[in-house]
Amino acid sequence: QSQRRGIPRADMAPEIAAAVGFVSSLLRTRGCVSEQQLQVFSGALREALAEHYKHHWFPEKPFKGSGYRCIRINHKMDPLISKAASQIGLSIPQLYQLLPSELTLWVDPYEVSYRIGEDGSICVLYEATATKPVSSYGMLTCKNQMMLGRTSPSKNCIMTVSS
Repeated sequence: QSQRRGIPRADMAPEIAAAVGFVSSLLRTRGCVSEQQLQVFSGALREALAEHYKHHWFPEKPFKGSGYRCIRINHKMDPLISKAASQIGLSIPQLYQLLPSELTLWVDPYEVSYRIGEDGSICVLYEATATKPVSSYGMLTCKNQMMLGRTSPSKNCIMTVSS
């Protein structure tokens, strides 16, 4: 095949690891899920994200497909999270008790960030520099669209995730 494909799946590993680690840490803080269950959940979510993002990962255009890769909990549970949670016997109502009711998690090449609540600050979980310069000037990403119309500037915070 001569058509150009995205980078191999393994190359999205740090971004997926940051996203999975963050969601797992949210479940861990409530203390209702055992470490063994968390490992099964993390593995299932990692696989689900890798499969979901397989043809939607564009390191040369990191914001392309951002909406598709966005993990969202807002009155509806994200299907990738509920699928992984079903592996450890957690129901959707249980997930609503354990996770924030409003959560947006952006998993993009070179950056993983999240926001809790519709007006919360956007916090960066993972950031890497692109090997070649990426021009995002003037691009309206899923994240930037949500930041439009804000009266106060958002505070960015950085949370590191150790693997």
